[in-house]
Amino acid sequence: MPRRFPVRRVLCVLPLLLVAVVAVRHRSVLAEGFGQLATARWPWLLAAAGATCLTWVAAACTRQGAVVERLPRRRLLATQFAAGAANHLLPTGLGASAVNLRFMTVCGLPLARSSAALALYLLAESVGRVALLGALLIAFPGALRLGTLLPEGAAGPLLVVGGAVPAVAAGVLALVPRLRAAVASFLRTALGEARSVHGRPARALALWGGALAFPALQASALVLVGRSLGLPVPAAHMAVAYLAATVAVALVPTPGGIGSVEAALVVALVAAGGPPAVATAVVLAFRLLTVWLPLLPGALTLAALVRMRVI
Repeated sequence: MPRRFPVRRVLCVLPLLLVAVVAVRHRSVLAEGFGQLATARWPWLLAAAGATCLTWVAAACTRQGAVVERLPRRRLLATQFAAGAANHLLPTGLGASAVNLRFMTVCGLPLARSSAALALYLLAESVGRVALLGALLIAFPGALRLGTLLPEGAAGPLLVVGGAVPAVAAGVLALVPRLRAAVASFLRTALGEARSVHGRPARALALWGGALAFPALQASALVLVGRSLGLPVPAAHMAVAYLAATVAVALVPTPGGIGSVEAALVVALVAAGGPPAVATAVVLAFRLLTVWLPLLPGALTLAALVRMRVI
């Protein structure tokens, strides 16, 4: 009798292998990031680490707020920590989405409702990030010199692409009846799930409170790292720079934004008035603290959750 392929064992080992590959590919960035941390003031770094840990709590609140059923709290929080590692190993949030979709289906939610809850979470997180950025730009209109963020003549092509994508999507839906029916069915499920969630004030508060707290905590971590390295930029301006950079790279298909986020953050901090050398040091230290240091324990947690059949 042929032996079954050990899928679960492979899935347990795969995150660790991916961490090793990513670390080797970015070893120079890691080395420079550790060098910057060595020169930082530790009280500020410890506060930044605390803000980073709270981002997983905020993500868990938002995930819980996207579904009516109560999810197991400890497993939900552990899943967000593991999803953070998966998110940095696969492109454009696919890792975190796959981990959370699997977690919700294991918890007993049908696949259609789990997908609707995932879509509601992504919508809330995007709206929360953009709303926070808009509020800060209104409160601090001079926080960012937007003209320095876009190359000359880039605005036109961006507007064309922004208009072409929904037009192409609408055309595809019009020409493919099966796809149109599937999308309509999904939208009905998603709208029903959203109505159910917003019919419960506690769930709505968790959804939108977490969606606002998550980017606010991320921006706070960057501000604290900037303070630890003496970046001469006001805290609100650093927060605006972070939010603007992450919104700008949201459509860049790189694992966890690795590479693209660093470049955008440096440009945004310089646009906010920071010296290029110090801005680069802050970004390297910030990404090391928030991405690279949690990556290995996050991958170990992911492997443990797979082995325990939580996901």
